[in-house]
Amino acid sequence: MGVFLGRFSVAPMLDHTDRHCRYFHRLLSRHALLYTEMVTPEAILRGRGDFLAYSPEEQPLALQLGGSDPDTLAACAQQAEQLGYAEVNLNVGCPSSRVQEGRFGACLMADAPRVATCIRAMQTRVRIPVTVKTRLGIDQQDSYPFLAEFVRTVATEGGCNTFIVHARKAWLNGLSPKENREIPPLDYSRVYRLKRDFPQLKIVINGGVKSVIEVETHLEQVDGVMMGREAYHNPRLLAQIDQTLFDPSAQGSEPEAVVEALYPYIERALQQGTPLNRITRHLLGLFHQLPGARRWRRYLSEQSSMPQADLSVVIQALALVTAARG
Repeated sequence: MGVFLGRFSVAPMLDHTDRHCRYFHRLLSRHALLYTEMVTPEAILRGRGDFLAYSPEEQPLALQLGGSDPDTLAACAQQAEQLGYAEVNLNVGCPSSRVQEGRFGACLMADAPRVATCIRAMQTRVRIPVTVKTRLGIDQQDSYPFLAEFVRTVATEGGCNTFIVHARKAWLNGLSPKENREIPPLDYSRVYRLKRDFPQLKIVINGGVKSVIEVETHLEQVDGVMMGREAYHNPRLLAQIDQTLFDPSAQGSEPEAVVEALYPYIERALQQGTPLNRITRHLLGLFHQLPGARRWRRYLSEQSSMPQADLSVVIQALALVTAARG
């Protein structure tokens, strides 16, 4: 269903990929598919905040949902489509204890028929793609046959044709979410094998991707690559990947120009009551490994949380970098 948008994407990351982060990332990449943080249907349907709000400039944009009730997931998917989202994704990979208590996330890998029912319910309500983000397995259920059967069930019974696979298994007990991103070993070969065994499906690989070369190497085996923490901490990579994969003639995005392009957005957000540090916390890695990077991080970190902090903080931080770069 719909056009495949996931040749390269930035992973949904809790407490990271909010609307301010996504607006910033879009200035660096015209083509990457961006994702929201994982949102529960309960928050969307009964919460007090506007969890689906975004700026049009963020598109193409996907909504990631975390839930296991077909009806509420379908209702949220319908809202997302009406609001212009390009894709809805179901999280079947998050291992946190809070998520498990809600009976969604990675624990759903043990119940492929339930996942298929959820996907089918959303598919019947929307025309935009409905995708799944999963792990290689959970706990002791981490063999390739287990993964293949999960994918086969969700594809045939649920109608899902795109799977984003974090190339690690998840431990549901004993490891924190952070440890689950680092300790279980990566096994890219299993994701590659999925693509060989299910050539009709779109398979996107995720986990530990840190460079343009790695992205290109993975794309020789699968349909798409999703990058997470590295894109967040070293966001200039997004511009490099854009140029390499989508538009070789595009001019590289100079970090100073990216900051200046953010000024109008920052001013609007401040006028709407957004504290400055909610925006600037996403910018700390922009000058990674460039002269002045430390000054940039330190000044923004110290000054953005001050009472009445405004755009002048960012302007001064950029001046410090400019001075350092000569």
